Amino acid sequence: QVQLVESGGDLVQPGGSLRLSCAASGIIFSGRTMAWYRQAPGKQRDLVAQITAGGSTNYVGSVKGRFTIFRDNAKNTVYLQMNSLRPEDTAVYYCNVFATTYWGQGTEVTVSS
Repeated sequence: QVQLVESGGDLVQPGGSLRLSCAASGIIFSGRTMAWYRQAPGKQRDLVAQITAGGSTNYVGSVKGRFTIFRDNAKNTVYLQMNSLRPEDTAVYYCNVFATTYWGQGTEVTVSS
């Protein structure tokens, strides 16, 4: 049984930082591309970043240069380091085994003063 458990969401002021974590089980983690998505209120779920098994990364849109995705295969965990946060980054962030229907429960990030 595949399980993805996100953590790290919080309320943070604009310009602040957060690190999200996603602990995976039930998969051969080291061999899978992992991704972070986000869904803002009233909007669709969008890809934020992905990291391949080999460590190559891809970022989408306005997060480039501010967010960093990385993984620790020994811990079966993928992270999303978010810096210079903006109010428009407010969303529920989801972990995903890329191109599958395996999703975590989400962790909420609110950027507000």
